[in-house]
Amino acid sequence: MRKILTSLLLLLFVNLLSAQYEQDSAWIKDNYTKLEQYIPMRDGVKLFTSIYMPKDKSEKHPILMTRTPYSCAPYGEGFNSRLWQRYWKYYAREGYIIVTQDVRGRWMSEGEFADVRPFNKNKSGTEIDEASDTYDAIDWMVKNLPDNNGNVGVFGISYPGFYSTMAAASGHPALKAVSPQAPVTDWFMGDDFHHNGAFFPMDGFSFYSSFGKPRPKPTTVGSPGYNFTVKDNYKFYLEAGGLKKLGEYLGDSIKFWHEMYAHPNYDDWWKARDARTSMYNVKPAMLVVGGLFDAEDCFGAWNLYKAIEKQNPSTNNKLVMGPWYHGQWASSDGTQLGNVKFDSNTSFWYQNNIEIPFFNYYLKGKGADPKLSEATIFFTGENKWRKLDHWPPAATQPRPIYLAPDGALSWNLPTYVKAGSFSEYISHPANPVPYTEDVHFRRTREYMTDDQRFASRRPDVLTFETDALEEDLTLAGPVLANLKVSITGTDADFVVKVIDVFPDDFKYATPSDYPMDGYQMLVRGEIMRGKFRNSFTTPEPFKPNKIETVEFALPDVAHTFKKGHRLMIQIQSSWFPLADRNPQQFMNIYEAKPEDFKKATIKIYHDGSNSSSISLPIMRK
Repeated sequence: MRKILTSLLLLLFVNLLSAQYEQDSAWIKDNYTKLEQYIPMRDGVKLFTSIYMPKDKSEKHPILMTRTPYSCAPYGEGFNSRLWQRYWKYYAREGYIIVTQDVRGRWMSEGEFADVRPFNKNKSGTEIDEASDTYDAIDWMVKNLPDNNGNVGVFGISYPGFYSTMAAASGHPALKAVSPQAPVTDWFMGDDFHHNGAFFPMDGFSFYSSFGKPRPKPTTVGSPGYNFTVKDNYKFYLEAGGLKKLGEYLGDSIKFWHEMYAHPNYDDWWKARDARTSMYNVKPAMLVVGGLFDAEDCFGAWNLYKAIEKQNPSTNNKLVMGPWYHGQWASSDGTQLGNVKFDSNTSFWYQNNIEIPFFNYYLKGKGADPKLSEATIFFTGENKWRKLDHWPPAATQPRPIYLAPDGALSWNLPTYVKAGSFSEYISHPANPVPYTEDVHFRRTREYMTDDQRFASRRPDVLTFETDALEEDLTLAGPVLANLKVSITGTDADFVVKVIDVFPDDFKYATPSDYPMDGYQMLVRGEIMRGKFRNSFTTPEPFKPNKIETVEFALPDVAHTFKKGHRLMIQIQSSWFPLADRNPQQFMNIYEAKPEDFKKATIKIYHDGSNSSSISLPIMRK
C-alpha cells in the first residue's frame, strides 16, 4: 500500500512539474527573442553565441553570460530548456539578457580548442587566451546589444566555472560580478583527472573518450564516447590492466590525453594550467560556490577562493559551500545526498538568498547591498548554515588525534606504547579496495557520503575510532594526515577517510529504507600518491621497510559530529576504480604493464617515536 501511495504521489508531482514547465516555457517564449551571433575576437576568430533578449523596452537590462565547452544548444529557433526547467527562469523574470557562448574551438565556434588554456598575463596584439576571449565578447555585447545597461555578470559550473575564473581575469570594466561554481582549477592536484597525482580513470576516461575527440570544423553534433561492453566499472578497469591500456583504447587522435601521459609529474606544463595563476588584480565582485560532497571539483572551489583571498586582499570575494554533489545547488532539490538528509531544501535557499540577490545588486542595482558573509557554509551533522567572518573560522584550532593500537583513536600522544607498534595490511593490486559497495557502470556522486561499513570489513582497510562522543565536535577547515609508514615495495598510495559513525539506534524523523543505525558516513576522503610525498615535481622511491613520513591535506570539511556519534578514521592503499591502481613499484605508472603490479605489506606506525596522526580543524564554541 505504501509503495502504491508513493507512486501516486510521484506521478502527481511529475504532472504538476510538467504543467509548471509548460507555463514557464510559454512565458519565456512570449517575453524573449533569441539571437544567434558570431562575435569576433581580436585575432579574427569568431565565437558562436546564443543571446536571449527581453522584449521589454521599459528599462535597460544587465547581461548574464556563461561560456561553455559543452554547447549552447539548441541551435536554430529552439530555446534552451534551462530557461524554464532551472532557476534561470528567475533571471528571465528579472529581465536579464541571458547569453551562452561556445568557447573557442568547441561546437559551432571557430578556432582551435585547448583544454584549460593557460592564462597569458603578458599577451599583446592579437595574442589570445580565455580571458581575452571573454573581454572581447563582453566588449562586443555592451556596444552592440540594444537596451543593455552596461553591466555584465558571468557564471558557470565545472568547466564553465573555469571560464568564469578566466572572465574575472579579463579586466573588462563592464564586468561587475562573477561566480565560478565548482570551478576546474588544477587538474593535477585535486580536480577531476588527478588527486595528489593519483589518476582518476572513471572520471577521466569516460569523459574524455567523447569530449577529447578532435573537431576539425564547427558542428552541432557531438562525438560518441567509448563503447563499453562491460557495464561493471570495477571489472572493466581491473581487466584493462592499467593506464597504458586505457591510452590504447582511446587511440592516437586525442591530443590532451597523450599530453597528460607525457607529463606524469607536476611540471611547468601542469603549473601553467593552474587557474589560480590568473587571480591577480581581480576587480569584479566574486562569489565562489561549491559542494562539500562534489566528487569532481571540490578542490577547485575551496582553493580558488583561498587564492583570490591571498592574492587580492581588497577584492570583494565571498565563499558559499553547501552539502551538495556537483552542481546540486542549481537543481530543484537540495534536501539530501544518497542516504544522508539535510533537513531543508538547501539548493532553493541558496538560489533565493545568495546567488540571485548577488547578481541583482551588482548588475541591476536592485535591493540593498546583500552584505554577504565572507563565508556562508552549511555544516552537515548539525544541518545548519553558518555565516562566518573568515574561512577557516578564526575560532578553529588544529588538533591532532593519534592512531593507537587495537583500532583506537586518542587525543594524547602515545608515549606509553612500545617502540615499533604498528598496524598492518597487505595491499594487493589484483584485489583493490572498491570505492563503494555496490556494482555500478558510471561513477556515482553519492559515494561522497556513502556508508563505509563495507570497507570496515576488509582486511586491507585499517579502522580506528573514538568512543561515543560526550559532546558535539565541529570540524571547520582542512584535515591534515601525518602518517608514519613503511612498505615492502618502493611506492604505494595512501587513502585517508574521515567518517561519522551514527549511533546504533539512529533514525531519521522521516523514515528511510536504508538502515541508518550504525551508518558510517564518509565525511571526507582523499588519496595521496606516495612517491610525491616530498615533491610533486620530483617523485622519490620509498626504501623498502624504512619508516618514512607521508603528509598531505584533505579538502576542507564543515561537519559536526553530534554527541553520541563516533569519529572514525580509515586508511587503505587503493580506492578503485575511483583512483587508478599503484603498481607499488617506483615507476611511471602511465606505462605500467599488468605484470608490474605487485602486492605489498603496508605498516602504519603508532608508537611514541613514530606516531601517526590526523590533524583536525576543531571549531571552538
